[in-house]
Amino acid sequence: MDELYQELKNAVITGEEEVVVSLVEKALAQSAPPEEILSKGLIAGMDVVAVEFKNGDMYVPEVLVAARSMQAGNDLLKPLLAQTGSSEKKSTIVIGTVKGDLHDIGKKIVAMMLEGAGFEVIDIGIDVPVEKFIDSIKETGADIVAMSALLTTTMPAMIDVIEAMKEEGYCEKTSVMVGGAPVSDKYAKEIGAHYAYDAGAAVELAKNITPR
Repeated sequence: MDELYQELKNAVITGEEEVVVSLVEKALAQSAPPEEILSKGLIAGMDVVAVEFKNGDMYVPEVLVAARSMQAGNDLLKPLLAQTGSSEKKSTIVIGTVKGDLHDIGKKIVAMMLEGAGFEVIDIGIDVPVEKFIDSIKETGADIVAMSALLTTTMPAMIDVIEAMKEEGYCEKTSVMVGGAPVSDKYAKEIGAHYAYDAGAAVELAKNITPR
């Protein structure tokens, strides 16, 4: 089965949607657990894509193709995960790119992978003002707010959101995750947030900072 998972992982990385679907079906026919197919095949592939994109070894069109292939495989698994209880909602995550920043693809990949890992993900888009983050927390009861920034000049907007959360009394029950090219663990700690360096790390972080 490990060989099949490796093939599936590679097919996700190269964005071969039909191959991904075929391999997922093959794994299911061999009674592989849906959650294992997701983690060892689909998410494992997207972990590589996220790192290569971050390192400049993959470009936006390639990442989008890979993301579509992963989603096609995930669509086959969702009903089965629901039946087994493996996709039971862990927590709700509101995710967006901060005000003044139009960075989208990295956020989309993180959102997709979080959803694939079983979280309820509310993607509120790009260039998101403080008020929209706060309103989204209020409407969804979010357990986590995830903010992305690509530009150094937009990073202070993360602080604005956290300060507004404090004023509204949300910081005690809602955790904050931040990420993006200019963001660091040091900066996250300074502003009172958790840092994820890539999409795979974001999934693990979300699992660690939310209730079981």
